[in-house]
Amino acid sequence: MNPVIRAKLDLIIAVTAFGTIGIFVRYIALPSSIIALVRGAVGAAFLWLLLRWKKTPFQREALRPHLKLLVLSGVIMSFNWITLFEAYNYTTVATATLCYYMAPVFVTFASPFLFHERLTARKLLCILTALCGMVFVSGVPQSGLPQAGEAKGILLALCSAVFYAGDISINKILDRVPTYERTMVQLAVAAVIMVPYILLTVDTSALTLTPQGAILLVIVGVFHTGWCYSLFFGSMAHLSAQTVVLFSYIDPIVAILLSALLLHEPLGWSGILGAVLVLGSTLISELPVGNKGKQAEQVSCKKAERR
Repeated sequence: MNPVIRAKLDLIIAVTAFGTIGIFVRYIALPSSIIALVRGAVGAAFLWLLLRWKKTPFQREALRPHLKLLVLSGVIMSFNWITLFEAYNYTTVATATLCYYMAPVFVTFASPFLFHERLTARKLLCILTALCGMVFVSGVPQSGLPQAGEAKGILLALCSAVFYAGDISINKILDRVPTYERTMVQLAVAAVIMVPYILLTVDTSALTLTPQGAILLVIVGVFHTGWCYSLFFGSMAHLSAQTVVLFSYIDPIVAILLSALLLHEPLGWSGILGAVLVLGSTLISELPVGNKGKQAEQVSCKKAERR
């Protein structure tokens, strides 16, 4: 099979699976921090075993100069997961996922300060449109101010988006660090950070785990984190950054559809309009424009090939 076609198939599998994680987490009766701990530990272990199976040496020297940023990224990743999983407990999977996809908008808004990138009129318009979309996602135009629980879920999901935006920004700085090793360290750090947090905030003696919850937890750790991360990052070796971004929008679409079909979570006209505004504006902001966009995509392709 053509490597590019195979990479696209791997990417589609990964982002589709990411869109299902909210369904799995909803049925795991454990605190968000416990789920994040297991996800990080199992995911890191899986990637380490994958490198061993491929007989690929672990590139320690490539990580050493960037260790501080890698640790910071792992810390941010852990709180990104906690706030997202906690949001699922207060609002619908669809609403939480849509709020989470404000992350690219936050990165775009911060890019002039962090990466000295020019904020174009189109990107600024996309930011304003996405913020307008968030008002509709919150349900305010349809049913007034959300109840305390719903509002808490939305705020937690937006906090998760901020953490995710921070993680994206750091990984943009670390884009030359080997992908598997970088991800493995970040996942391991996220798991380690969770240990003292859990000891301080969770009564571990009162925890119970059903057989169904245990199976779902293993699936989230091995499949959604370990295997899907390997597919997601592995596909980047053959695809441009623009292609990866565009395919990533399969994730929220799958989450919205599954939340309606399996969890029977209503979205309403306000949520649907908000979804169109948030996803549409974020998608348009990532599309290349004219020759400059084509040149940027060619650069991204060359970077991916070097990796």
